[in-house]
Amino acid sequence: MIILFFRLLLTTGIAFLVGKLVSKLKLPSILGWLIAGMFLGPHALSLMNQTLLDAQWYQTMNHILECGVGLMIGTELVWDKIKESGKAIVITTLTQSLGTFLIVSLVFSIVFYKANIPIYLAFIFGGIALATAPAPALSIVREFNTKGPVTEALIPMAALDDIVGCIVFFTTIAIVAGNLSAGDLPAYMITLIVILPLLIGIVTGLLAGLVLKKERSKSSTLILLIAMIIVASSVGFIFNILILPRPVLNFMLIGMAFSATFSNMVSKKRLVQIMHSFSPILSISMIVVILNLGAPLDYHLILGAGLFTVIYIIARAAGKYFGAYFGASITKCPETVKKYLGLTLLPHSGVSLVFTGIAVSVLATPAPKCSKIVQGTIAAAAVINEIIAVITAKKGFQWAGELSNTKSESK
Repeated sequence: MIILFFRLLLTTGIAFLVGKLVSKLKLPSILGWLIAGMFLGPHALSLMNQTLLDAQWYQTMNHILECGVGLMIGTELVWDKIKESGKAIVITTLTQSLGTFLIVSLVFSIVFYKANIPIYLAFIFGGIALATAPAPALSIVREFNTKGPVTEALIPMAALDDIVGCIVFFTTIAIVAGNLSAGDLPAYMITLIVILPLLIGIVTGLLAGLVLKKERSKSSTLILLIAMIIVASSVGFIFNILILPRPVLNFMLIGMAFSATFSNMVSKKRLVQIMHSFSPILSISMIVVILNLGAPLDYHLILGAGLFTVIYIIARAAGKYFGAYFGASITKCPETVKKYLGLTLLPHSGVSLVFTGIAVSVLATPAPKCSKIVQGTIAAAAVINEIIAVITAKKGFQWAGELSNTKSESK
């Protein structure tokens, strides 16, 4: 364990340096972290090897850090800030999420029909495609201190998008599993996968709000906040490991609900103090969480990517962009939101790989050929899409004029 922990520290340090180098090229640091994870992961140099990724202590730590990263979103979900645009955010979330599901499902229904592949696989692709990984875009928000209508729309949408994504994906996979008689995915899990993380976050967030409401020193505030994050994560572990039939809880969603709850219980001034004290730990958490997204990605898949991968990336991008454009248009959002919000929604890898793992396990026995198609296509897409998506997301903020240090840059 000591050697593995040293490997993790070394990997994190290298990723930090690579991120700094990438930022010198006026690209987001997260791109450096992703690339570092991919090339230091088990498919390349293996400094961050499979033994480390599979270690229980590492997975536990990573879930706690995911919960902590959720504070980036949850602390922005203050009712006074979102009530004016709440309806527009909900509608746009639905149009871009469901629009992506419908477009990807429709495109692959045609492709798979022509290729004599079962059509139900198209809907699994659609269910995986609608999910957005919030961490990459939010890392850009944090690094470049973006401010404006696109940023204000993206942050609450990141939380809502996870909820919609879980509902659609688990409903789809349950229907497919039932028809294939896989039988190992209980129907009640569809509800639990969405409701349970929110309930855990809200209940522990209420407790955190009571504890954190009173002003304290920076060190005391930080200790109390870390303790409450561990409490929230621990409750998640109890359900994830001991109660649910398989580990599927989204710990970032727990963190979102947890922080959104206490953020609405404390004063604005106190919330700024809380997040200021947590900022250094949040920065480290972001690097480790992004490394964990990059490490499983096999760079060899870029060369081996097939036609399905290309179609998947293009269809998903079209669904996200035009779905967001349509939703922003009918809710009369600012012009920059209509044009550029969709570009910030393209990052995908973390959530997509979780969903892919579940889909592969459901299909492995009754439909092994389909299982391999899902695994190969999404894995290759995760590598290629994530590199493109991070650059595109930054461009979206830049073109919207919301990068604090590049507002005057030309398009």
